[in-house]
Parts: sequence; structure tokens; C-alpha cells
Amino acid sequence: MSVTGLGLASGQGRRFVPEGLVGELSAELFASLPRSDQRRKGEMYLRGLLTAEGRKSIRNIAACVGDRAAEQSLHHFIASSTWDWGPVRAALARAVERALRPGAWVVRPVVISKAGTESVGVARRFISDLGQTVNSQVAYGAWAVGEEHSCPVNWRLALGEEAGGGPGPRASYASEARLTTPLERAASAVLELRDWTGGVDRPVVLDLPELDPVAVARRFAGTRTGFVVPVRGATRVRCVDPAVPGGGATELAAHQLLLQIRTLRRPVTWTDPDTLRSRTSLVAQVRVTLPQSARTMLLLGEWTDPRGWPERCWVSDLGSVSPGALLRLAKLSKVVDRDFEGISRQVGLTDFGGRSFEGWHRHTTLASAAHTVRMLTLAEAEALSRRPGRSAVGALG
Repeated sequence: MSVTGLGLASGQGRRFVPEGLVGELSAELFASLPRSDQRRKGEMYLRGLLTAEGRKSIRNIAACVGDRAAEQSLHHFIASSTWDWGPVRAALARAVERALRPGAWVVRPVVISKAGTESVGVARRFISDLGQTVNSQVAYGAWAVGEEHSCPVNWRLALGEEAGGGPGPRASYASEARLTTPLERAASAVLELRDWTGGVDRPVVLDLPELDPVAVARRFAGTRTGFVVPVRGATRVRCVDPAVPGGGATELAAHQLLLQIRTLRRPVTWTDPDTLRSRTSLVAQVRVTLPQSARTMLLLGEWTDPRGWPERCWVSDLGSVSPGALLRLAKLSKVVDRDFEGISRQVGLTDFGGRSFEGWHRHTTLASAAHTVRMLTLAEAEALSRRPGRSAVGALG
């Protein structure tokens, strides 16, 4: 069942707040906040994200949960209070771990268009999906992804000399500003998430354009975190697979090698998260090395038209994974895309209108918690339709 199938994307669905779930989750998330008034404001803000109509500005949130005084106090709570969002995210990651039992993490970029230039991280950037240069923030979200649902649990914001709204020499800002590439931001978010969840070994799908798979392998070497990364068909590879005799004699473009081994293709069925319908792709997988690296990796190609070139390619260091499992793992980015549009935007993840670095991270942390509430509400409804009596609230315990 899709997100909209339960009415959760409608106005009525957005205004529904599962009281027990919000109360229990709030108690866990805000336990690290030192003052009781901060814990109350945290829960108030969370409820406002779930109930406010339209843009989730602090003014709209306050109108749902309080009065004019609430607007001022919530603005201070988000923009200039002293509470640390790190322990709140860590608590959220552990709650999501228990409830969702994710099989992988997915890192996805989020482009947030901005009219002005004063907000932290705003710069003029060329956005390939839009085909134009726009004022924008670019954030990198690390999502926990299960078989059917996903939740954002950690974030990094692209910062640099061109970014506006610098908050001064705070340690957290300086640490994030040192992450100068998408790979560094992605790895930082994932490895911190890994620490929060007890160092569990879990693959990461890096849904980021133009990453160098050799650089990815070097960055995650020694971390016990396997990866899957999309690559261009023109990526140079050398076949080292014993199933392809003589394959390593020359270096080829990835799509050329995959075309040569097309007789090894096999059908793989996977579920489209948008329609929940089964789809079938032809896939071929081969062991390769890449230039400037002796490390053996897997190259996976996917065809929907068997007569042409492979339409998508991925490289992975998960050496023991079958082609079908690797394709389904790569397709988890589609679950994140669906949930970002169907849940994250609805709870205001991209709606922060302030200027400060701290404010952006606090709002995004609480919007991620609101996404979790919506996801668990959806999962509970689906579970009840299958097995009456199961509760998503109980899944948190």
C-alpha cells in the first residue's frame, strides 16, 4: 500500500497525530535535553510539524500548538538555544533501528531552493536535474531503509567559502565545513550513524552522481561498511572474473564489458515502491578491477530492453552478493525517493526558513523525527490490515 493509499498525504492525514506514539518517541528522543522546558518545546515542535497546514514555518507551527508567545519561544528553541542535536539524532537512529530493522543505509542528496542568499550553505549551483543554476542549499541525508519503508536519521549540509550565513567559529560548523566533497559528507554521516547503532555491519547505497568508485572503496576501507554506487557506462574497468576466460586482457568501458557478457544475463524480479507492482529486469554481474586499484569489485548491469546497452550500472565491494540481491539493494534508493516526496516534504523537512547552521540542523532533526512518526503510523496501519493487534508503538519498545 502506498503512502497516499492511507490518506497520509492528504490534509486530514497530516493533521492526525498518534498521541501515544508521539509521547513515547518524544520521551526517548529528548531525554538528553537538560531542561524540562526544552523537552516540552521539543515535543511541541514535533507535534507542530505533524499538524501545521502548509509550510512548516515556526509561525505556522506555533499557531497549531500555542500562541504568539509560543512562536517566540520556539524560535529561540530552534535558532539560538544550547541543546545538541547529536544525541537526539542518535536516539532517533536507535528507535528506527528497533522499529524498522533496516537492511541498508541509503545516502541521498536533497536540493533546497532558496530565494535569498543569507541562509547557511546557500550558494548558486548548477542543478543537473533542473538544468539550471539556482540559489540553493544541498544537504546529504543518511536514511535507514527496510523492506518497505525508510527514515532519514542523519544529515550533513554542504558548506564552503561561497556559502552564506556562516555562524562563526563553532566546533560543529567548523567540523562540517571541512567536509568538502559529497563523498566526505556521505561517509561522515554514515559512519556516525554506524557508531550510534552499535557498529552494525550494514551496506550503504550511495545515490550520489559522479562518485569515483575507487575513492569510495578507499574511504570505506577498514570500516566493515560495504557499498553500492552507481557508475557511468563509460567507467573504465578490467574483467578479472574466471567465468569470462580471457576477459582481463584489455581495459574496457563498463557498458562494453557488460554487453560482451550479455549471454550471462538473468531475469530478476523486484518490487517498484511507487506502484508496489513486481517488475523484471535482466541483469549481469562480473568481477572487475578499476584503474589505480587492484581491489576486486562487482560490476552489475541492468537492462529493461534486452536488445540495447545496459541502462544502469553499479559497482560494489559486496563480493558474496548474488546479482538479484545486489539489484534489489541498489533499488532501495527508490524507496527513499518515494518516502522523501510522500512523507518528508509533508512534515516540512525542507521548510526551514532561518539563517543559522544550528537552527537548520535542529529543524531537520525534528523533521526527521516527524517523518518517523508518519512512517510508523503507516507501518502500523499496514500491519493491522495483515495481522490485527500489532502496534507500531509497541515496535519502539
